[in-house]
Amino acid sequence: MAAETDIRAHKLVYGCMGLGGGWDTSPCTPEDIHRAEAAVEAALAAGITAFDHADIYRYGKSEAVFGEVLARSPGLRQRIVVQTKCGIRLPDGDRPGHYDLRGDSIVRRVEESLVRLRTDFLDVLLLHRPDPLADPREVGAALSSLHAQGLVRQFGVSNMNGPQIASLRAHLDVPLVVNQLEMSLDRRDWVESGVLFNTADAARNGFAPGTLEWCAANGVRLQAWSPLAGGRLMSDKDTRVYRLVGELARRKGTTPESILLWWLQRHPAGIAPVVGTTRPERISACADAVRRQPDLTHEEWYALWVAARGVPLP
Repeated sequence: MAAETDIRAHKLVYGCMGLGGGWDTSPCTPEDIHRAEAAVEAALAAGITAFDHADIYRYGKSEAVFGEVLARSPGLRQRIVVQTKCGIRLPDGDRPGHYDLRGDSIVRRVEESLVRLRTDFLDVLLLHRPDPLADPREVGAALSSLHAQGLVRQFGVSNMNGPQIASLRAHLDVPLVVNQLEMSLDRRDWVESGVLFNTADAARNGFAPGTLEWCAANGVRLQAWSPLAGGRLMSDKDTRVYRLVGELARRKGTTPESILLWWLQRHPAGIAPVVGTTRPERISACADAVRRQPDLTHEEWYALWVAARGVPLP
């Protein structure tokens, strides 16, 4: 069965940053390919059919190993949505790491990703981070060209605020449908920015106010990278959050991972978590975030938030 092609319809995304071996330019090994196959199979078994990449992940090896998985699995490409990102250049010798959203660079990075992924098109392309030197008109021309050639079907951004997206959109004739941000019960500035308004703590919150509301009003689906906070919330057994998450998981017949993902999905902004673990059993533990509606009451959602804060709400 073909996958739902509109990325906004996917409740959970599998993040492929951990696939492909080390963060270096050494070739992928047979073991790297085996681990990637196991992760993809676990994601599919959990009901996840959207896969997130970036051209820089493992120096391109995450895309390359995923392309090998696709080549070994006839028909798989038609069952999934492939999303990747461009716009970050890693350090190289004396050249520092930097951002690059020049039009010709965007086109070139997409062409290179297509080769590594062994596919004729991307379902989604995200601009990875804001480039202060980017000319929105040049970006718009590059995205329009990629779309007209059938190389990219949908577009979005990552790590951008509302005004930045609006500035880009003014020069685009293709919609931006995704904004990927770091969001979790551990990284809460996106939700606290609203309630801390008009309090002494507001100055310590760096999240751009209004970003969630702007995205909701303009049809931009939020994706949350690192939604499980790298496992930190489930590793310290002495914390109130750990105990509460475990208690809720037992009460609702699910896993701690699903409780943490439900906390994001329960928010009306419409958040699709991007789960990045490479361990099949951890991927499987996220299945209820696809198969069930977020089973958290109003009070339970707030209890998790306050437990993570460690102090009462203002």
